[in-house]
Amino acid sequence: MPSFTLKHFSVSCCAIGLMTLSGCNTTSSMILSENVAVVASGSQANQASQALTNLLDTIWSYEMSEASTELTASKIPDISIETLEKDAKQFQTYIDALHAIDKTALSHEEQITLTIQLYRLQNYVDEFRYNAHFVPLTSEYGFHSSLLNMYYRFDFTDNQSIQGYINTLNDIPAYFDQQIAYMRQGMAVGQVQPKAVMEGFEASVAAVITDNPLDSPFIAPLMAIERDSEALQVLKTQAIDAVTNSVNVAYQTFYDFLVNEYIPQAKTDIAVASWPNGREFYQNRIKHYTTLDMTADEIHTIGLKEVARIRNDMQGVLDDLGFSGTINEFIDFLRTDKQFYADTPDELIDYAMVLSKRIDALLPQLFNQLPRTPYGVAPVPDSIAPKYTTGRYVSPRNDRQPGYYWVNTYALDKRPLYALPALTLHEAVPGHHLQISLAREMTNLPQVRRSTYISAFGEGWGLYSEFLGKEVGFYETPYDEFGRLSYEMWRACRLVVDTGMHVMGWTRQQALDYMLENTALSEHNVTTEIDRYISWPGQALSYKLGEIKIKELRAQATQILGDDFDLREFHAAILAHGSVPLTVLEQNINMYIERIQTAAKSTETSAKSE
Repeated sequence: MPSFTLKHFSVSCCAIGLMTLSGCNTTSSMILSENVAVVASGSQANQASQALTNLLDTIWSYEMSEASTELTASKIPDISIETLEKDAKQFQTYIDALHAIDKTALSHEEQITLTIQLYRLQNYVDEFRYNAHFVPLTSEYGFHSSLLNMYYRFDFTDNQSIQGYINTLNDIPAYFDQQIAYMRQGMAVGQVQPKAVMEGFEASVAAVITDNPLDSPFIAPLMAIERDSEALQVLKTQAIDAVTNSVNVAYQTFYDFLVNEYIPQAKTDIAVASWPNGREFYQNRIKHYTTLDMTADEIHTIGLKEVARIRNDMQGVLDDLGFSGTINEFIDFLRTDKQFYADTPDELIDYAMVLSKRIDALLPQLFNQLPRTPYGVAPVPDSIAPKYTTGRYVSPRNDRQPGYYWVNTYALDKRPLYALPALTLHEAVPGHHLQISLAREMTNLPQVRRSTYISAFGEGWGLYSEFLGKEVGFYETPYDEFGRLSYEMWRACRLVVDTGMHVMGWTRQQALDYMLENTALSEHNVTTEIDRYISWPGQALSYKLGEIKIKELRAQATQILGDDFDLREFHAAILAHGSVPLTVLEQNINMYIERIQTAAKSTETSAKSE
């Protein structure tokens, strides 16, 4: 799973949405009026295309410069209720303007762009409507940890940039105060995280508070500057003062709030259904994360069927090994035998690096185009590792940086080596790094297309990428193959436990037992994963449903095209348009099939005429 630059989660740091609101940016409203007028004056393709282009530029500019959705190099976002309301009104105005464009007059590529822009805006609208800003954290992440990465947005090559960074540090207390105020509003109406998933969360806040400001992660970028001058020394002194009197104070305030108020008053049940309009919100998250019109019951049923199928495949591995016990006895063996675990963090990271280079060499068998952006392998930061997932992809913040495949080295006896091949394929290549980097490098597409991550597509591709390892001989032992199956089972179980916990009355222990029964994940991993699903409703559904759709489309293309099917061309067709909703993906593959069929008929006709 990619990180929300460090990456996306539904319960966002500054979620935006819609109420019945007033107040709108005047300049943007004038531009919108002009765009709507263009559409109204005629339905010519050029007019519709130009209206869309103008509107996309306006929306992107607003998001980057005025909206509360982005942490930029010039500001921490103002998430006051006045700003959220202004943004909500503006986003709804943009949605209305997009719907006014004659979609039939647009090219196929422009229609995709329109769909994705609406998808992005609608999520802002929906999250605010359901007060997602009342819950700005999950079990593993929150607004306080996202700021640890803000230094990537500054280049530190000139004093002006450094001064901007210091100003941002001094803005942190007001930002934290706004977040805490929203969390208190959530407490007042019962829209809070469960106590079970908040246990120990305060440690991720305490880890940032330092007695010596020179030890602060916020100071490290300045200490790394090699040049020296009197002006720079003054700036460093200002930065130290900002850490002491702003950053540490803000984090201490948040820590005290968590320990003394939020965690003690957190709710005892785990279901999002108990939130105000919780069931409606969960259905909304299903639609957002899967891009499909499915109910929780339908998804739960698919999950049960997938679990049964994969369990049968697991039995096949046991048969190959000549293991006479049950699947659960084999899983217990895998969890407890030391041969399957690294002795040191470096050993785990080194193995991940070896696996990464091995799959790099196999990619040309699967793809005819590879990204220019490189990636590295690094451990999950210590401050968040204890409650963090087993691995994650971190996108580069700018074109001077690589992507990173993060591997969690906390609790080594819970990080099995047999699972690392599948994890590597998912998080690095051909999974998230390859797909996201290719999308970012599509400079012919507007920014909204290159920057929007659609979970069903991205996570479905990541899980499908694990399967691709079988086709290039990446899994060298039956244990590696069982690790792959366990990871697929993990994603199938998500369909069962996520829906079960949030709307079907499942307890946390019931979900833990189900995952432990059916996957080879360690108990620690299962616990952190279940807590993640509890605190991030619906997101976990995207993986398996996305993978199922990609495999269905591949089977369809293989059957229809026969000998004309080319796996590398199929993958190119999947990835050609960036991250898209699954319905759009299906349209794209149908067009790809028609194109290949037409080319084959043309070749056949030419051959006959000769």
